[in-house]
Amino acid sequence: MHVDILIKEVRQQKKVTLNRLSEKSGISSTHINDIENNIKGPSLFVMIRIAKALDVDITELYKVKW
Repeated sequence: MHVDILIKEVRQQKKVTLNRLSEKSGISSTHINDIENNIKGPSLFVMIRIAKALDVDITELYKVKW
């Protein structure tokens, strides 16, 4: 099972810039960019903060591939 993180897709759909998401979530834009580009894996704490900043349920940020 593989999990894709959909932060960038959701962020762009909501027309939120990387910098704005960083401001709202308290997570650095570099860290968010690394997550979006699959360089770093996010912790649950980070995902919760990002989901809250994007005003979505955390499950909307994950997609499971079998």
